[in-house]
Amino acid sequence: MKRTSTLLAMLLCMATLSLHAQAYKPLMSILGDSYSTFVGYVEPDTNLAWYPRARVGNDCLKVEQTWWHLLANRLGYRLCQNNSYSGSTVCNTGYDKKDYSNQSFVTRMTNLGAPDIIFIFGGTNDSWANSPMGEFLYNDWKKEDLYQFRPAMAYMIDYMQKRYINVKLCFILNNELSEALTTSATEICKHYNVACVQLSGIDKQAGHPSTKGMQQIADQVAAHLQTIGW
Repeated sequence: MKRTSTLLAMLLCMATLSLHAQAYKPLMSILGDSYSTFVGYVEPDTNLAWYPRARVGNDCLKVEQTWWHLLANRLGYRLCQNNSYSGSTVCNTGYDKKDYSNQSFVTRMTNLGAPDIIFIFGGTNDSWANSPMGEFLYNDWKKEDLYQFRPAMAYMIDYMQKRYINVKLCFILNNELSEALTTSATEICKHYNVACVQLSGIDKQAGHPSTKGMQQIADQVAAHLQTIGW
């Protein structure tokens, strides 16, 4: 009788663990710029948010319309942290060659919680601000190197792979950026074997994804993840 009770208890425990495993929804974090912001949904809350922006004609007015909210619902993710900052560059050089080290991706990459997957959606402002490209550099970075896109992006990916162990990284690359930045970001992702989604044909209003554009981003990211077996 005691043996039967023990067996039943083990089976019940296994069934419970199986149900928990089936119910688990992966946590995702976002390291991004204005394209991933929404007032009240960025952390830290001192980060500048671009969305919603009805006054400039952008029709993405609800958080449910953002690319990451659409993607989370579609793939069953839960949001861990959205550390996005409007106008931020990957490197420490921003618009008008100003020092953006207080908001850059390489500064904020340390604060993303404990997710299962991280989406890095950046490079747009580096392209628009014409930040220095620099040379490809994959080790021995110095402080001054981080003011240039290529070494800063490599430093960021290298750090994140070591900091967020067993966490999947996916870089999302905007369309209509400079050829130099697009090819550089693609090459750096290839070097580190990081998934890279090259967006195409994204509908935009005031330079930012519209509701249609947000859906396109979610669709293209989801399709890429399916292709690579995520």
